Amino acid sequence: MASVKVYSTKVCPWCEKMKQHLKEKSIKFENIDVSTNQAAQKEMIELSGQMGVPVTVIGETVIVGFDKDAVEEALKASK
Repeated sequence: MASVKVYSTKVCPWCEKMKQHLKEKSIKFENIDVSTNQAAQKEMIELSGQMGVPVTVIGETVIVGFDKDAVEEALKASK
């Protein structure tokens, strides 16, 4: 299984939905709060070209926003 990272903020409802979705699927992930970590915020922007959250990275796949279908596809591809 590829590593999974979720770039998020504490006040983002879509970030919470993404993290909850991963938890329901028993997917371990690293949560990175970009509101308190400027280096991580810069990394997220470089990866996604976006400032919006959530940004989820599964292996080499970068997913912007809460997109269940893209998450499922990336998880399948990472096995």
